[in-house]
Amino acid sequence: MTAVSPYLLTLPSEKEQALMTRIRRLREEKNAVILAHYYTVPGIQDVADVVGDSLALARAAAETDAEVIVFAGVYFMAETASILNPGKRVVMPDISAGCPLADSCPAEAFMAFRREHPEAFVVSYINSSADIKAESDVICTSSNALALVRQIPADREIIFGPDRNLGGYVRQQLQRDMLLWEGACYVHDAYRWQVIEPFMSTVPEAAFIAHPECRTEVLDHADFVGSTGALLSYTEKSDREVFVVATEPGILYEMKKRSPEKVFYPAPKDAAAPQSTCVQMKQNTLENLCAALEDGERHEVNVAPELAAKALRPIELMLEMSR
Repeated sequence: MTAVSPYLLTLPSEKEQALMTRIRRLREEKNAVILAHYYTVPGIQDVADVVGDSLALARAAAETDAEVIVFAGVYFMAETASILNPGKRVVMPDISAGCPLADSCPAEAFMAFRREHPEAFVVSYINSSADIKAESDVICTSSNALALVRQIPADREIIFGPDRNLGGYVRQQLQRDMLLWEGACYVHDAYRWQVIEPFMSTVPEAAFIAHPECRTEVLDHADFVGSTGALLSYTEKSDREVFVVATEPGILYEMKKRSPEKVFYPAPKDAAAPQSTCVQMKQNTLENLCAALEDGERHEVNVAPELAAKALRPIELMLEMSR
């Protein structure tokens, strides 16, 4: 059986503390805001102005008055921030930090798929490129996918992409037929109930919670299914004291900070690599975050104005429908 240890908080090293101090000083000098996803490393979460899931960060990007947006996440997130803020500088710690889920949906192939269903309403997960967003009717996140699809007329055909697991979860919950693009997040798709179940027997008091990007075989056994932010909220409010969490383990840092008396285990993936980790999120480091503030030009994310204008409409519709 896969060995899994409970998550423990660790203090930043002297080197990390020095980098964080420099980053805070540069942030003030540059009039910058630092947005970070829950899947980034603890030091980045500590130094960020806003830490959140995709929906929270999209809202923060839309509302900021800062001149520079530093986005510690993956490329589609920084692209979205750039689309929402024409004229502002958007930089990433590591501009090569992409998203394999977004890459699994090439624009030309998706456009051909859409042409086969010309009357369909296209709902695209925010984990997609600017090109895909521009070909969509509305964008969703795992936080609001159910609420948005509920607002689409029952007689309207729906295309949902690029994550088949999230789409399948929405389809099952709403009993709504949808055409799904066959993409998946490698982090969440890697979980298997046959690996998780034996571990659960060793912690019978634990609640098992999972992200909707996981496979149906995993979600069917979950005590709670929700977005990264929803999972965090659930652990704060729940009377349970022990949790096994099937999502990228970066979120365990914030869970433990908010509920230090509770115990959190990352759901096991397999014996060879027990945790299912997003390599691309971990490309964000304090060192390259500092470099992005010092020399933004080499870290800048740019979206062509015409493409940005087209992609902006479905993002704004998402924000409107999510109020």
